[in-house]
Amino acid sequence: MIWTIPTDSGPIVVREQLEPEDEPGILELFAACDDWFEAVTGGPSGPGDVQSLFYALPEGTGFEDKRLYTVRDGEKIVGLIDVVLGFPHRRACAVGTFLLAPTHRGAGLGTAISRVLLDEARLSGLDEVTAAATDAWQSGMSFLRSIGFAIGDADPSREPQHTRASGAALRRATLTLTSSP
Repeated sequence: MIWTIPTDSGPIVVREQLEPEDEPGILELFAACDDWFEAVTGGPSGPGDVQSLFYALPEGTGFEDKRLYTVRDGEKIVGLIDVVLGFPHRRACAVGTFLLAPTHRGAGLGTAISRVLLDEARLSGLDEVTAAATDAWQSGMSFLRSIGFAIGDADPSREPQHTRASGAALRRATLTLTSSP
């Protein structure tokens, strides 16, 4: 699937699934987003982080449940969204990563992309979206709240799949989807 999202600075394209030729662009995005990696994982991004996108799956899900979306400004990859369908239950999906390059943050792009993808989730019959939220990335928590997610209490027994050593509290954010936005 491909969606074109109009913005004040021109169209942004969201494309489902990564291609092998996307790896250099993803590595460049990860390097630009080291602020997020440092806050969430406790260290900078590395080459293994791209490969882990494909293999990081919650228990009980398979590779066919994984969706990876790139966000593109022209030919440049400026965002990445990692979603697992059917988790934590059959009519839900879990967002593992929703990452935008610093150059594309704070202008409403994340909200615009979310509206499109949440509409798609509703149309496909999903009724819940969950996301991991961490105290170490307050702008992410604020973003989730702004689009309607409820942020749960800290759960010290849960650790982000990609966390190395951030030590920050992890929370589950939940959005119940209704039949109309």
